[in-house]
Amino acid sequence: MTANKKRKKPHLLSHTRPTVSTRKPALSSQATRSLIRKFHNLQKQLHTALSNGDNVAVESLRAELAASGGLQKYQEASIQGQSSERGGDTSKVLMEWMEVMLPDKMRDRSSTRKEEKLRMLEVGALKVDNACSRSRIFDMTRIDLHSQHPDIQTQDFMERAVPSQSMLEEDGFDIVSLSLVVNYVGDAVRRGEMLKRVGAFLRFTQRARAEDDTNNSILPALFLVLPAPCVTNSRYLDEETLEGMMMALGYVQTMKKFSRKLVYYLWSLVSAHGCEGRDLEFKKKEVRPGGQRNNFTIILQ
Repeated sequence: MTANKKRKKPHLLSHTRPTVSTRKPALSSQATRSLIRKFHNLQKQLHTALSNGDNVAVESLRAELAASGGLQKYQEASIQGQSSERGGDTSKVLMEWMEVMLPDKMRDRSSTRKEEKLRMLEVGALKVDNACSRSRIFDMTRIDLHSQHPDIQTQDFMERAVPSQSMLEEDGFDIVSLSLVVNYVGDAVRRGEMLKRVGAFLRFTQRARAEDDTNNSILPALFLVLPAPCVTNSRYLDEETLEGMMMALGYVQTMKKFSRKLVYYLWSLVSAHGCEGRDLEFKKKEVRPGGQRNNFTIILQ
């Protein structure tokens, strides 16, 4: 970026991730997938209409969203789709990686005091009893736009105060989780802003630097989960492009797992300064031609 380019304030995430409902879901798997897909498509169309100032389309799309059940139905589908009964707890994968990468921490977790626990920020938290929360190795901070649980703070990640450098070790985190969050953001530039912001919350602790062993080399890190088609079938984003973005932000890929529906990554931050002072720009560019592709992408600028 040029030096005289005006820095824009990060966009908020309000209205991009739906609120959580505690109402007991009663949808089949097929109905859940169909409802979520329809809601995403309508939200994308609504975002485009709002950006273009097309008031007629905005009103039409809002009416269609309301007729399809609106946020309440989406909330039910979202919670049911991520329920443990359907194998939807993505943090299970992170805990499997912790068993391999941090065996000492996992072995000693029963006696870990709060000040010795790893600090984790879970963005878009739906529940407080997922695998990470039950593991006892994490001091959890959970946030969501519309919390329905006292242990989940109602907060927009893009508005969360960034710790000062002097307070980063105390207020920062060892892991930030963006599990099925980035794909909810309706604009490609805002997705990039979210990824850029993560590094400001990750800490390089004195203890990790002093020990300087293999176990600690993976921390601090970003746990990123996306729907697999966002990477495997996008016209504008593939693994090479995503890796290039993350490397530009100061990360290296430590772990990766593909399932039929999701892709899981652990990105370790190796540069405390992230992208500061770099000419960082990843525009929307076709990398995978074809008629049966989706248009998901992330733009860094």
